[in-house]
Amino acid sequence: MGVGDRLQRYRGFILDIDGVLVRGGRPLPGVSEALARLRERGPVVLLTNNSTQSRRGAEARLRERGLPVGEGEVIPSSYVAARYLRSAHGRVQFWALGERGIVEEMELAGHRFVEPGQAEWVVAGMDRDLTYAKLQDALQALLAGARLLATNRDPTYPTETGLVPGGGAVVGALEGMGFSSEVVVGKPSPIAYRVALEVLGVPPREALMVGDRLDTDIAGGHGVGMDTAFVLSGISTAEEVERTGIRPTWIARDLPALVRGEVVASLTGHG
Repeated sequence: MGVGDRLQRYRGFILDIDGVLVRGGRPLPGVSEALARLRERGPVVLLTNNSTQSRRGAEARLRERGLPVGEGEVIPSSYVAARYLRSAHGRVQFWALGERGIVEEMELAGHRFVEPGQAEWVVAGMDRDLTYAKLQDALQALLAGARLLATNRDPTYPTETGLVPGGGAVVGALEGMGFSSEVVVGKPSPIAYRVALEVLGVPPREALMVGDRLDTDIAGGHGVGMDTAFVLSGISTAEEVERTGIRPTWIARDLPALVRGEVVASLTGHG
């Protein structure tokens, strides 16, 4: 029995976006049809560490690129941060070192954006307009007792023109001033996967994580007890599997190949 048949055992699917569905800002060949086939088998969510946009903004952006995305299917780390804080700490006062997506999702969850000195939390993520003045504001908030939440630690982020500094670069600037992140919510944190599974309404053993990065997508999926599919259409390579020791359930050339049952390798005894 191949992976195409084995997919029948899964009732939900969590997919990374960059390297799985899009590359260089454009949808990869065949992914729209592959998504449609997966949706026939169960709900799909797209889990991304990008915090620059809200759920609605991220969905609109993907549709503009020609990718069919349903309402509520995209889960950016900005949404994960807002949902985590509401669940663990109730409504909080926050200041954001990041872009509009963080503020939008935090306010939608009932949190209040305040001046740095009044903040209970600093929520930090990718900021393409980062300035020294913003770092000064973040420092003042942290010195006043605010706790630090990192949306993710990704050192770089792929764009149409190549790699750019990611959310981890912004978080690193704060940690370089002597402050530790109390919580990191993006992949490979279990927090991100638990939120995605709650949205799916499916337990870990009945969901499949599909990603292109071993250290985030695959390691994080395994961490919460999910089967994983590693696709070779993005950042990590097949050679890295042996070097890192991170062993996905399946390896496929890309998402369409996975859905068709064309696997390069099965590493956990499935056949």
